[in-house]
Amino acid sequence: MEKKFSVIGIIVCVLYFLSVGLFLATGTSPALTVWELMTVISGPVVLLTLLGFARYLSIPDIQEKLMLVFMGCTCALTGAAHIVNITVTRRLMAEGIDVPAYYQIGQWPSVEMAVDYLAWGFFAGLAFLVIGLPIRDANRSKKVFKITSLICSVLCLVGFFGAVFINENLWYAAPMGYGLGFIVLCVMVLTMKNRE
Repeated sequence: MEKKFSVIGIIVCVLYFLSVGLFLATGTSPALTVWELMTVISGPVVLLTLLGFARYLSIPDIQEKLMLVFMGCTCALTGAAHIVNITVTRRLMAEGIDVPAYYQIGQWPSVEMAVDYLAWGFFAGLAFLVIGLPIRDANRSKKVFKITSLICSVLCLVGFFGAVFINENLWYAAPMGYGLGFIVLCVMVLTMKNRE
């Protein structure tokens, strides 16, 4: 099961980054919709994949439950932010209604961006933290997994706190954690499973 979710996690993350690239290249509304839907889909995929990792690595029940809570918050918050943007904010703008920038995705400061930063910066960062911290195994691969998970956590949290309190551009540390770092974790679990 861990192998399947690792492969699905890699595919979804790659599709997410491709959707980001598509939007940056075209700047079109359909490309933005694809990006937002990929963001909403990514939450549950990351949650299920991390759950598989927790079980594979024999993470204690309390940390597994905490991860589920934190990633559940990520899924709920990012889903709310992006679905509201797709179904309300952008629809109002298409009808010619002047929606203030502080209610738009992609603007800062903005209510929807703050919710999304909270989801993928703060709560995803905590999820990676509670998955990585309890690993005590002397196995080299599991130690590297622990370090990588903690790096993912730090990048997410730096992105969140940096964007909120210092400079919005610090946010870009977070996608390195929940995106690229997550792909690395998936590859590591695939490698460990293949060795077995």
